[in-house]
Amino acid sequence: MAAPLFVTVSGWGLHRGAQRRFSNGLRSEAWLNWLLPRIALLVACQFLVNILLNAERGGRFEWQTPGILTLLALAALAAPLIVNLSLRARGVLILAFIATPFALGDLSGPDWGWWTRVGSSGVEEWFERLLINGTYPALPWLSVMFLGSILSDIEENRRNSLLWMSGGCAVIGISIIQSARLGIPFALTEGDAILTFFPANAAFLITAATFVLLTEALLSRFSVEGGDKLAFIEPVGQITLTIYVVHFAVLGAAAMGLEGEPRLALIPAFAITIAHTLVWIPLAQLHQRHCPNISFEALLRRITS
Repeated sequence: MAAPLFVTVSGWGLHRGAQRRFSNGLRSEAWLNWLLPRIALLVACQFLVNILLNAERGGRFEWQTPGILTLLALAALAAPLIVNLSLRARGVLILAFIATPFALGDLSGPDWGWWTRVGSSGVEEWFERLLINGTYPALPWLSVMFLGSILSDIEENRRNSLLWMSGGCAVIGISIIQSARLGIPFALTEGDAILTFFPANAAFLITAATFVLLTEALLSRFSVEGGDKLAFIEPVGQITLTIYVVHFAVLGAAAMGLEGEPRLALIPAFAITIAHTLVWIPLAQLHQRHCPNISFEALLRRITS
């Protein structure tokens, strides 16, 4: 759920930012001054992430691979176009994007291995990975960005959220039954399963969207009943891009140090993953207390001010 949540939150923030700027009646030049630095920074950070966890040093990426940050750059480019779309229109677009895996068929690379998906030779293949068959291609991952834009307006539409969650839970239930009936794994990162992440199929996207909506509903209820108890994670939200990039520096160092070593067993790997996730909360608190102006977010504020 990390990637769907990250893209959803980014879509939420982009939509809110676009709404504020649209209400101020910004001219085309002002829109470009807001968008272009974001797009350039996100693309630059994508290349940085690829270098930090590069395949030549035991990592998982080729240096030129489009990924989740280039997806967000594309979403930023689309933000001014969707800022005034109704909830109904955005809902229809979400369903259309979720349906794209059926339309793309073999173009999405359902039988590809990891290294084919993260590799690209030339400009044409780079755009193919960005749009239809990379790790986080626009089709269908923009559906998650549109979900974030809907959540930014959801306060007055709780009934709609409940309907989407109910429909999503029904699809999840049917998927589980289908998995048991056919003897096919319910979920795999890639391969033959009901839900697959690479490429992201419709069942995975619906499941991810459902859990995003459930998470948002639970956090909204908790924030009403005890919002001050969530204040300790606010610093993380203020530097999500910085944390995303820096955590790949940590993973890159680990990849170099563990290259050639046997894989960790399930429980130690799980424990390390959870610890690696939670440690960013106190680190973000320390960062915001002592050096809040040293981050990619602060850099973006400076170049767009």
